[in-house]
Amino acid sequence: MLDTLNLDTIDPNSRLPENEPMRQFVFMAKCREILREKEQRLGRPLKASLQAFGCQMSANDVQTLTGIAKQIGFEEADSEEADLVLYNTCTVRENANERIYGRLGHLHSLKKKNPDMVIAISGCMMQEETEIETIKKVYPFVDLVFGTHNVYKFAELLYTVWTTGKMVVDVWKDSPLIVENLPVQRKYPFKTGVNISFGCDNFCTYCIVPYVRGREKSRTPESILEEIRRHADSGAVEIMLLGQNVNSYGKGLETPCSFPELLRRVEEIDGIERIRFMTSHPKDLSDELIQVMKESDKIARHLHLPMQSGSTEILKKMNRRYTKEQYLELAGKVRREIPDMAITTDIIVGFPGETEEDFEDTMDVVRQVRFEGAFTFIYSRRTGTPAAKWEQVPQQVIQPRFDRLLKEVQTIAAEKCALGTGKVEKVLVESLDSHDEKMLSGRLSNNMMVHFPGPSCLIGQMVPVHITEAHGFYYIGEMWKGR
Repeated sequence: MLDTLNLDTIDPNSRLPENEPMRQFVFMAKCREILREKEQRLGRPLKASLQAFGCQMSANDVQTLTGIAKQIGFEEADSEEADLVLYNTCTVRENANERIYGRLGHLHSLKKKNPDMVIAISGCMMQEETEIETIKKVYPFVDLVFGTHNVYKFAELLYTVWTTGKMVVDVWKDSPLIVENLPVQRKYPFKTGVNISFGCDNFCTYCIVPYVRGREKSRTPESILEEIRRHADSGAVEIMLLGQNVNSYGKGLETPCSFPELLRRVEEIDGIERIRFMTSHPKDLSDELIQVMKESDKIARHLHLPMQSGSTEILKKMNRRYTKEQYLELAGKVRREIPDMAITTDIIVGFPGETEEDFEDTMDVVRQVRFEGAFTFIYSRRTGTPAAKWEQVPQQVIQPRFDRLLKEVQTIAAEKCALGTGKVEKVLVESLDSHDEKMLSGRLSNNMMVHFPGPSCLIGQMVPVHITEAHGFYYIGEMWKGR
């Protein structure tokens, strides 16, 4: 992250360095030179719209892509009527792909009005060969296609598009390279995500992620800590540590470092007041990690612990590598050791082979653990995964189960939410309330949203709030003056 990078000091015609990211800085300078020529010809500034779809990892990649675009000289566009439009895609569910294709049709009409417009598609969806072929055949007006492993090459790829006028496709199946110190444009000045690892080695039978994100590899703790210090120095008070499975952090490091050890070191950084992380795989959540969370004043009281199913038989088919009993034991241990820890989860309904008995096991876990919240999904067949080839549960069987689960989850979450009334909690103020500009919106340590009256100058600050009302999935409160 080099927010103060001055590309005017870099000769765009200089010999290209072999090392990264210096090579990319030269390409950023080359692109800036072309951009200025275009602006002079068009008589206006060039604007860019870069959008993330899917998970926090995708959003974090877009912060890097936006940082690069800003260094090149693009202004931020408030719509897709821009000179550069980039979609960083998700492919966890096949309907996510269809959503992108639907939007490309709209972009085609915009490009007819602005022939200089560059349309770029990146991210997980582009790691699938069938989708690349679809782009080439059906959407030839797309200018740039790249995947998850070469985000850092964005400036170089854009330069190639601009200088050749041809569609550029640059997708890698995997890469051992982790490129540090790229420009980043944070969405919020007071909080940001930090990647600690990339890829996944778990190969759950329903999940396409290991095939599109590659095998797991970890950043060095030194590079992670240095990035967090820079964020803290520029005003960030909350950090979200990101990985497909943060609990297994440390793979591939020359000097061993576990995730609990990394958390301890992040805690020592001045200016950081709250630490979040996701996602945690239950099979790798250790007693040491629970102890670190228990002893910490900075780690948020929120643990997202995807269960996926409460049936041991279905969990085995999913290749989750834990049983119903092991999940219950783990959640119970977290509840005992850290009573104020909010536990949220992911649950899939209708996985191939799921019986009514299997579903009742899921309902049983929901009732025993009493999650503060759950993301509930109807199983989506994902081409390229083992589960896609298995016999599917009929939709008319799945929907009633899903409705029963959703009702149970919402009832329990509302009951848990009500327990927060009367308490005084620290809130990181994030924005004006979208429905009432006299109100502010922010999040508690347990990730619950709270709305309360206050001035906009508090955005980005931690303030104490007295919780006065519970509304199922959010709170109403008032600033705590102390008594």
